Amino acid sequence: MLRTVHQHTIGAHLDQLRPTQCTIGFTEVKTKVSQWKDMPAKKRKAMLSEHWFPCVLGPNAQPYIVDHHHLGMALHQVGEKKVKLLVLKDFSMLDESMFWRIMEFHQWVHPYNEMGKRVPFSKLPTSVTDLKDDPYRSLAGCVRVKGGFAKDTTPFSEFLWADHFRTRISPVLVKKQFDQALNEAMRMASSLGSSYLPGWVGDSTPHVK
Repeated sequence: MLRTVHQHTIGAHLDQLRPTQCTIGFTEVKTKVSQWKDMPAKKRKAMLSEHWFPCVLGPNAQPYIVDHHHLGMALHQVGEKKVKLLVLKDFSMLDESMFWRIMEFHQWVHPYNEMGKRVPFSKLPTSVTDLKDDPYRSLAGCVRVKGGFAKDTTPFSEFLWADHFRTRISPVLVKKQFDQALNEAMRMASSLGSSYLPGWVGDSTPHVK
């Protein structure tokens, strides 16, 4: 039987944290770094105190973060070393194979690379500094910020949007003409073809001619 723990916070060094996904959107990281640099020191301290990284303890009590990967990379880039963790579950008694089965059951891991292809759990980064850039994840994040779809509690919902755009918008356009790609993605986001995705805010009312 799995041992459960009451959720509690612990302190940790940023370089101790293990990601549960392969990629992030570097555009979102850049925004967070810019916001951090604009903050006065007092507000930075408060933010670090209030923003806990939700995590699960894996084999050998290794903390695996299940959210805030973009923030983790941003904090690394500005030179922060220590963060607070919110421990959701203690699975430290499990072997590695069962640990990943349980993590996938809870939808706490997203083993897909920057091309949207599934990879073995052994290929997940071992540090937030090793997270790769997925330009389509950046695109999806920008679409959400602009109101193209709503923030949703569905696990890894923005990755679903990223994969949706990945099959419809040219990678050359995303990398070379991001603003144009964003305009296309915004139009696409409100269409019925995107209505299956979490957070869709388009109009499903039939239009009578």
